[in-house]
Amino acid sequence: MSWSGPAFVIVIIAVFYGGWLINNWIRAKHGYPLEDEWGGHSRKFDAEADRKIMLLSSENENLNGKISHLEERIAVLERIVTDKAGRLSEEIEKLR
Repeated sequence: MSWSGPAFVIVIIAVFYGGWLINNWIRAKHGYPLEDEWGGHSRKFDAEADRKIMLLSSENENLNGKISHLEERIAVLERIVTDKAGRLSEEIEKLR
């Protein structure tokens, strides 16, 4: 084989391209993000993970709503308990 001919350059390019393909295949097989030649990443799309995130987000919103409602109720109870002038007890008796 001649070391100075164009076939040698083509063989070197083929070896590097084959190594790049094998590297990407191994990374994709094990779930690592793939890189393109400009350093950008392409992530593996996981519909199940996106669905879980959506469900957890909606559950989080519901729980935050419940917490704010309970905080309002606690504030009313604190106001009733700490009423020193007795105005609330008079108002409650009027309502009965």
